[in-house]
Amino acid sequence: MSFSSHFISPNEKHRKSLEISWKEGIPASFMQAIVDYYITPLGLLIGATPFQIGCMVSLPQLLGAVSQTLATKMIQWLGSRLQFLVRATLIQALLFAPIAVLSLSLFPGRIYFLIFLMIFFQVFGNLINTVWSSLVSDYLKPEQRGRYFGWRSRIAGCATLTGIITAGIVLYLYRHFSPSLGFLIVFLFALAARLLSSRLMSKMDDLPITQTAEHHFTFLMFLARFRKSNFVKFTIYVAGIIFCSYLASPYFSVFMLRDLRINYLSYMIVHLTLVISAIIAYPIWGKHADVIGNAKILKVTGSLIPLCPLLWVFSHDLWYLILIQIFGGFLWGGFNLCTVNFIYDSVSPGNRVRCLSYFNLINGTAIFCGAAIGGILAERLPPFMGYRLLTLFMLSGFLRYLANIFLSTGFNEIRGTKKKISSIELFFSVIGIKPLTEHPQE
Repeated sequence: MSFSSHFISPNEKHRKSLEISWKEGIPASFMQAIVDYYITPLGLLIGATPFQIGCMVSLPQLLGAVSQTLATKMIQWLGSRLQFLVRATLIQALLFAPIAVLSLSLFPGRIYFLIFLMIFFQVFGNLINTVWSSLVSDYLKPEQRGRYFGWRSRIAGCATLTGIITAGIVLYLYRHFSPSLGFLIVFLFALAARLLSSRLMSKMDDLPITQTAEHHFTFLMFLARFRKSNFVKFTIYVAGIIFCSYLASPYFSVFMLRDLRINYLSYMIVHLTLVISAIIAYPIWGKHADVIGNAKILKVTGSLIPLCPLLWVFSHDLWYLILIQIFGGFLWGGFNLCTVNFIYDSVSPGNRVRCLSYFNLINGTAIFCGAAIGGILAERLPPFMGYRLLTLFMLSGFLRYLANIFLSTGFNEIRGTKKKISSIELFFSVIGIKPLTEHPQE
């Protein structure tokens, strides 16, 4: 697949780096899929409680978020964004070796050691994401970013599918013989994928960061601009949705594997439909964002996302779970894509590393608080229909609804919007009944 004919960069160097970037995203996404969808099953295998699962999700996110304040200083110390990326991805790859071996270990504190390893993994992961986003966005003109990142997201999404399927099949095949050996194999796959990702990343070109005095501002100065800054208000909105979502998000896997006792093949299929739906959603939401702006789509998807956890209450049939995952994946695909695009539209290149760091710090803290509180509530809330986690899911949905109502009005679109439409018109366009993207307003 040729990238160059679709995305023309200012010079040949940048074109080469963008080619490498989407190729590097394949093993990176394969690796991340294994972490995202199978670290919780590994925790359950070695005896983790819901509270410990919450700690395994929340503590790495908190410390990973705090580490964001070091991103700019580390780049200045190393003198190179690319040099940092190569070293950090190599360290991340090596962390998979002890994680893989943990599945076979028997010592009493193994769940706490897994949490310890995941903290380091997440710290490096957050820093990598911030620095990578800053570097790759500098390869592109503003008008190219939406198309490029949307296109790359679809390629990465296919790699995510491959990671979910590969790990799911391995664990299903080893479910009777040795589940622990299955997890060992799965996380060694993740190690190999990250090593390949690091190798490809080393072939990209580095770019210097141009900074002036106005680009140096502290986190407190960033927060102090809440009343005036559109970007700060947007950051708080996303953090509010993320906090309410992570009250429940780490525990859907626990609910399926522990409470519903579904097998790894069914578990894989349920998560697979979520990712496939998001991949299908990317170009649809991306085209609409070019016409009506990212902010409109964020607010519309944000108003529907509260339904996602509530739908888990009505049935636990496998086909029903697949349907609600399709619905959730489509919404989250639009929300996540437009979040990224809104950031790139809002922040100048000189400010990008620092603003991305502060954005990730706030959202990482929101994930920590949500997952930690969710872990506490998961064992204390009264059961609904026999399950405490269903009560947690309903609480998460209700709070998502409130967050969207009170926080979505604070920020506005950055780019000049070509067309203003109602939410109903957007709905009919997205489902293809009355397309808006074919005839944008002049």
